[in-house]
Amino acid sequence: MPLQPPPLRHLGPGADLGVKEAEAALVEHYPHLVRLAYLTLPPSLGRHRRVLAAHTAVQRALRGRARTAPGPGAAEVPAPRSGSATGTGNAAYAAVRLTVVRSALAYARRPRWWPDRMPAPAALRPSLPVVRGLRLFPRAGGMDEFALDRALADVPAAVRAALGLCLLESLSGEAARALLADAGVTDPADAVRSAARVAGDDHERVRLMLGSGEFDPCTVQTRPGDLLRRRHRVRAGAAALALLVVAGGLAVTVGRDSDDAPSPTAARRATVPGGALDPAALERTPPEQWADTSRVDFSAWPARGGRLDDRDLLGRALRSWAAPRADVIVTAAPGTAAVAPTQPPQLLFAGDLDGRAVVLFHDGGVRVVRYTEPLAGKGAPTLDLARADDADVTTAAALAVSRTATSARYLLAPWVAESATRDLLAPDTPARPLDVDGDGITAAVPRPAEGGACGSWPAMQLRSSEKIVEKHAFLVTDLGDLAPVHLTHTPAPGSGAPSRQPREATGADGLVGWARTACSLRDLRGSGVRSVNHWQFAVQPLPGTSSTADWVCSRADTWRGPGRALVQFVPPAAAGSARAEVVADRRDTALCSRFGQHVVAGTHWRSPAGEWYVLAAGSRAVRRVEVTGSVHGAAAGPTLAVRAPQDAPFRVTAALHDGGTASSAR
Repeated sequence: MPLQPPPLRHLGPGADLGVKEAEAALVEHYPHLVRLAYLTLPPSLGRHRRVLAAHTAVQRALRGRARTAPGPGAAEVPAPRSGSATGTGNAAYAAVRLTVVRSALAYARRPRWWPDRMPAPAALRPSLPVVRGLRLFPRAGGMDEFALDRALADVPAAVRAALGLCLLESLSGEAARALLADAGVTDPADAVRSAARVAGDDHERVRLMLGSGEFDPCTVQTRPGDLLRRRHRVRAGAAALALLVVAGGLAVTVGRDSDDAPSPTAARRATVPGGALDPAALERTPPEQWADTSRVDFSAWPARGGRLDDRDLLGRALRSWAAPRADVIVTAAPGTAAVAPTQPPQLLFAGDLDGRAVVLFHDGGVRVVRYTEPLAGKGAPTLDLARADDADVTTAAALAVSRTATSARYLLAPWVAESATRDLLAPDTPARPLDVDGDGITAAVPRPAEGGACGSWPAMQLRSSEKIVEKHAFLVTDLGDLAPVHLTHTPAPGSGAPSRQPREATGADGLVGWARTACSLRDLRGSGVRSVNHWQFAVQPLPGTSSTADWVCSRADTWRGPGRALVQFVPPAAAGSARAEVVADRRDTALCSRFGQHVVAGTHWRSPAGEWYVLAAGSRAVRRVEVTGSVHGAAAGPTLAVRAPQDAPFRVTAALHDGGTASSAR
C-alpha cells in the first residue's frame, strides 16, 4: 500500500503554521503548486529556466520557522475535485500557495534603477534544483495551447497569477483579489479583471488548456544542451587561464606607465565607424534557443550558411545597408524604413547560392534584410528590406534567399520539421515532399505566374516541430516579398453555432475553399502582405435550383497594419478551380477582421434558365437583408434573392441582431 502524506488539520485564520503542516500540504499538492508557479513566472525566462524556477518557487515555500495563516478571503480553497487542492478551509495549503505566488511574482519585479536587459533580482539568486547537461521543457500542446501561451506572455505576471487562481484553483474573484493583495500586487482587482478578459467567454476551455501538458512543468521532455558551445567554453576557459598567467608575468615587467595605455579592445572599437556596422558585433542566436524561448520568431533563428565568418562579405552587406552605393539595387516593402541599423543586427544567414552571395539580417524585431552580390561576372548587388514585427511560428517560418521569374528558394525556420509543396488549384492532389539541405535551404519552389492564365497556384505546406507546438501544419505562398504569406481559412458558421476563428487551411474544407479564390491573390502581390484569411461568411440557396453558392471574404493583413478585403461570390462550377467573382474590393479597412465582423454584399447572377437575379448575403449577425435602388426587395435572415434586370443598380443594407445596421454598395 503506498504511503500517504499525513492528514492536514484545520487551522483558523491567524494561527501559526508549523513546518510539518506546510510540508504535508506541499508534498500532497506539489504538481498543482508547480503548475501555478510556472504559469505565473515570466515566459521570457525560457522554458528550461521557467521549469526550474517553478520547482524552486515551490521548494522555497518551506522555511524553518512558523508562518501565520492568511486571512479568510485568501485562505479559501476549492472543494475537492480531480487534480485540484483539497478541503475548504485548509489553511496550510493556502499559506503555502500564497508563498509560492509571492515567490513567482518576485521574478518579474525590478527596482527602478535595475537595467532592463538584466533578469530580475529574484532570477539571479542561487537555487535548487540544478540541472547540468540537459534542457527541460514541458510537452508541446496543440495550436490553441500555443496561442494561449503567446497571449499570456503579453500580460503582467499578476494577471497570469490571477488566471491560475481563478481557473486552476477555482477561487472566487474576491478570494483571488485577497490572495494577490497579500502577495504584494498593487492593484489586484485590475489583475482579476484582466485575467477574465484573457479567459474570454469560454472559461472551461481555457481551464482545460491550462491543465494540459503545455503548462505542466512536472512532466517534461529532455534533450542535451549545446554540446558544441560547452566544448568551446571549456577550451576558452583553459585559454583564458593560460592568458591570465602570461598577463600576470608581463605585469611585473611593464611598470606603472602601462596603466594609461588603451586596451586592445578599446583600440579596435575606436577604428570601427559604428558598432552597428561591425561584423564582429553581429548578434548570433544559439542553435537550440528556438526550442526554449517564449518568442518563436526571427529572433530565435540561429545563424546558418557557409560564410558566417567571412568578415569582408558581412562588412560589404552592412555598409550597403547603411549607405548603398550607386550600383546597389535597393527595394523596400511598403511601410519599411530603408535606414541603417541603430544597433548590431542579428545574423541569420551568410552563404553562396545560385551564383550569388547571400546575407540575411534581422534588425531588432522590426525588419528583415537581404543583401546579395554576384560571385562572378556581371550583375548588380541587391538590398531588400521588409517588415517583420510581431512575426510568429507561421509568419517567421521562411525567408526567400533566391528568386527567379518562375521559382524561389527559401531558408526555413529551425522549427520547421516537414516541408512539402502543393497546388492550391488542385485540392485533391497530395502534397509533394520538398527537399531541404543541412542549412535549411529548400529546393526550388515554383512561383505563381504573374500574368496570363492562372492555371496553378503553388504553395508550401510546412509542419512545425513538436518541441514548440504539436501537429501544427500550415500553408504559405509567395507574393513577392521576403517572407511568404500565411494562408488560413474560416468555415461558414453552423445554425446557432458561435462565431468561428481562423484555422489552418490544410484540411479538406480549407483546400477546397482556396481552390476557387487563390487566383485573386495576384492582386495582392508586392504589397507587404503578412497573412490572408479565406472567410466563408454565408451560404446562399440559388433560386430555381437545388444548389448553393458561397460568399467569401478574403482578408489580407499587411505587416504595416492596414488591411484589404476582397468579397467574392462563389457559385457552383463544373471545375473545382473555377475562379470566383470579386464583387467588392476594400482597401485600408477593418472589414472581415475581428474589428469588422459584419459583412453584407450583393451581385447579379443568371440562373441556368436564363433569368437574372440580384443576390445578397450577410454574415452571421445579420437578421434581415434589404435591396434598394432600381431593385426593391427584403427578406428575413442573412440571404436574399430578387428578380432584376441585368446590370440594374442596387444597394444592399442589413439589420443586425444587436440593433445595428450594415451596408455595402455593389
